[in-house]
Amino acid sequence: MSELSEVGNVMQISLAREHTTATVSLNGRFDFNTLPDFRQICDALPGEAELQRVQVDFLAVDYLDSSALSVLLMLREKLMGAGKEIVLTGVHGNVRQVLDVANFNRLFSIV
Repeated sequence: MSELSEVGNVMQISLAREHTTATVSLNGRFDFNTLPDFRQICDALPGEAELQRVQVDFLAVDYLDSSALSVLLMLREKLMGAGKEIVLTGVHGNVRQVLDVANFNRLFSIV
């Protein structure tokens, strides 16, 4: 199953599920304006009994701000509280630098 949300011309968010893994793929700028749609797609994930792992794919993300970092931390907290794993994938360039400066490599599995 796959869902797609487009936030203006700023970011596209898709959700795909395969077995016990959900992949949230982001495309564009991950910032304050895109948080409501990201939350809407991700809010139900911690409560899905069969789900064990959530991957957030940053391959097509070219920018993220501090509000995006905050919502990632909240998602991590909810998932870990539900006994689920979160992994950040496709991290590169400026996005990698922001995550490194914020020490997200200590909190998240980044591949």
